[in-house]
Amino acid sequence: MSVEVISIIVLFASFFTLLMLKVPVAYSIGISTTLSLLLNIDKLPGLTTIAQRMTTGIDSFALLAIPFFVLAGEIMKRGGIANRLINFAKSLVASLPGGLAYVNVLASMLFGAISGSAIAATSAIGSIMTDRMEDEGYPREFSASVNITSATTGLLIPPSNILIVYALASGGTASVAALFIAGYLPGILLGLAIMAYIAFVAITRKFSKGSRAPISLIWTYFRKAFFSLLLLVIVVGGIVAGVFTATEASAIAVLYAAVLALVYGDVSTKDFPDILLTSAKTTAVVMFLICTSMAMSWLFSFEGIPELISGFLLEQFSNKIVIFLVINIVLLIIGTFMDMTPAVLIFTPIFLPVVVALGMDPVHFGIVLVLNLCIGLCTPPVGTILFVGSGVANVSVTQVVKPLLPFLLIMVIVLLLITYIPAISMYLPGLFEL
Repeated sequence: MSVEVISIIVLFASFFTLLMLKVPVAYSIGISTTLSLLLNIDKLPGLTTIAQRMTTGIDSFALLAIPFFVLAGEIMKRGGIANRLINFAKSLVASLPGGLAYVNVLASMLFGAISGSAIAATSAIGSIMTDRMEDEGYPREFSASVNITSATTGLLIPPSNILIVYALASGGTASVAALFIAGYLPGILLGLAIMAYIAFVAITRKFSKGSRAPISLIWTYFRKAFFSLLLLVIVVGGIVAGVFTATEASAIAVLYAAVLALVYGDVSTKDFPDILLTSAKTTAVVMFLICTSMAMSWLFSFEGIPELISGFLLEQFSNKIVIFLVINIVLLIIGTFMDMTPAVLIFTPIFLPVVVALGMDPVHFGIVLVLNLCIGLCTPPVGTILFVGSGVANVSVTQVVKPLLPFLLIMVIVLLLITYIPAISMYLPGLFEL
């Protein structure tokens, strides 16, 4: 057995063993990469290679967008944006059977898109909507399931930090602007699919519905939510129009969110030190994950793993439909035990050459990859959003799992549609010539 094969075995075996021992993902990646690298020490300058790859991995102007978007999301989370979006959504759809569940989905889509964070959407919307829905007769575990799955739409609808990470991992073959605009239709489709299932449940269980809001009330709530919604237009519109880059847009988002929060009185200047500290902690975790993941990704390239896997898949399966299905299954499994950021950085270099060889656009694959991992966020044992959503709803994870299963099935169906119908992702980028 060659040293290269032993190195690959050590890499994967140590990584999964550390994960099973509940070692944090970033440390698991770093340790397994180091162990594998030790077997190739005669071919490399030394262990300083890991430090070099970690450093150069985050030496990217595009990655500056992440701390800015994290900060903007934290400012919005502290403010009253969630309440304004919920009231606006309620005025639109609360009169339908199961109306409050639609409000939950619509508000999560809007807040997730504005903040760029699924966790922020889960926490902010879930903490408000669960009690409101319980007062109207909705089971808390059903409300949590709605909140958990609908919050993932914010990772597809821009601005989205994970799409920026994918743009980096793709080596520049997919631009941030194209990814941002490509995420709209898949994100909206996912939200509508969740609403369709809610409609079925609402009719069969005879959930209550509210009174129809007059146009004047809808207009009032729209005016209150307008400046929050305007952020989406400014950020994405500016990027698509070429007025500024994604990184510059993230800085503008921070300034806009801060001014809006101060004007509305949602936060005061005394709140900003704590907001900055919380954002810095979140950014540090994300950047450390990116550091170690980039080192492992480089090691994959050094060992020729992407070429091996690409060759294996293309030799074993002659039908690209089957290959896409196999890749989706693998990514769904990966998403159940690995956080999105390292998963994107590690597996993009592995699978991107395969799908490109089969004619899939890198932008299209980025959306497919992110939606796969979004499903993983909603499933045990690592599902971050699952635990956050259960926590804010004050229900156990075991109580949520059963009502959550149909929603997960809906997400998988949408995933297959997006995988095999490229136009869902590629229509808007083609329209804007991105």
